Amino acid sequence: MAEEKAPEVDYTLNNPDTLTKYKTAAQISHNVLDAVSALCLEGEKIVEICQKGDKLLEEEIAKVYKGKKIVKGISHPTTVSPSSYVTPLHSSGAETTLKAGEVVKIQLGAQIDGFGTIVCDMVVVPKKDSAKEPVTGREADLILATHYANEVLLRLMVPQGLLAQGTDEEKKKAAAQKAPTQAYMSSLLEKIAKTYDCNVVENTTSWLFGRNEIEGEKKIILSPGNGVRGDGVPEVGEVWGVEVGLSLGSGKVKNLDHRATLHRRTTTTYGLKRPSSRQTLSEVVKKFGTFPFSLRQLEDEKAAKVGVVECVRGGVLRQYEPAGETDGSPVSRLLSTVAITKNGLTKLAAAKPVDLEQIKSDKKLEDEEILKILEQPLARSTGNKKNKSKKKTKTTGGDE
Repeated sequence: MAEEKAPEVDYTLNNPDTLTKYKTAAQISHNVLDAVSALCLEGEKIVEICQKGDKLLEEEIAKVYKGKKIVKGISHPTTVSPSSYVTPLHSSGAETTLKAGEVVKIQLGAQIDGFGTIVCDMVVVPKKDSAKEPVTGREADLILATHYANEVLLRLMVPQGLLAQGTDEEKKKAAAQKAPTQAYMSSLLEKIAKTYDCNVVENTTSWLFGRNEIEGEKKIILSPGNGVRGDGVPEVGEVWGVEVGLSLGSGKVKNLDHRATLHRRTTTTYGLKRPSSRQTLSEVVKKFGTFPFSLRQLEDEKAAKVGVVECVRGGVLRQYEPAGETDGSPVSRLLSTVAITKNGLTKLAAAKPVDLEQIKSDKKLEDEEILKILEQPLARSTGNKKNKSKKKTKTTGGDE
């Protein structure tokens, strides 16, 4: 008698277990992001903050799905990028210390069973031993522009007609509308940026996420450079990493003269000749799968620096080149992991809401089209809020 094949596991959002794993990974990402944000103080070394962040990620990940045969780990190592850096910075900035008043970007993430959530938020580094002060001047412009650009982009990710109200005919009409083009998305975000005298960072990319994959086939590219184009429309049942990056300068990007320390395994196979290269790749596969990692997360960073050279040359590892603003101006960045369900868009891992009372700018958004989009909901109310808030008050005292 032929053996029965084990049923294929449904890894889509149709399986409630998938969303639970994403949410578990997101909660870990949020907890660690809060802790790392508090470490970003004047005079602190970036590499030490990153090391503490990764340690916290590992500790939090170890607490969930204990005793189950589920692969879990870091989906993005802790990175802290100084003011003008566009890409996440890691050990290459070992001696770099944080300066008061600069806008730094923190990025990190966790994954459960290959379902990764990555989040990036911004922090204005406070002066040592002084009370928190309101953010003013050009930094305030940058933060507000990024906040509103992010909120608009998230609303443009919601499929057409999904949240439409009214008669069946009206809903049908709304659903039949074409999804916003990437050129239209770019134009709206550039309009917001101009209001605050900023520019969108070229080639700011949002990706479709999947199991063991944070750079799927679909992607949305804002302010694309020459010969670059995104391809894909968000749909119900998908998870995306939604990115917004703005600059107080030109928005143009250049590679920096730093060693690349962030890498990621590719699907390419190549016969590595050096034992050190094979050893490095073997450790990467075992520890990180296809998620990004830093060389300093490997057992022997010195040996890894040698082993990684052939891996990159052979295409089995991809290195993330450190990049920054061409004119050295401050750059912002937000990255949210979102799920698109039949009820709209759910923020799985996202930056904390901006305290608008603490950000003082003399510039103001007045474009009617943009203000109208900002008024739109991200998701429909499911009617459970009353029960949820009661439950929350009971267990957590109502604190977020």
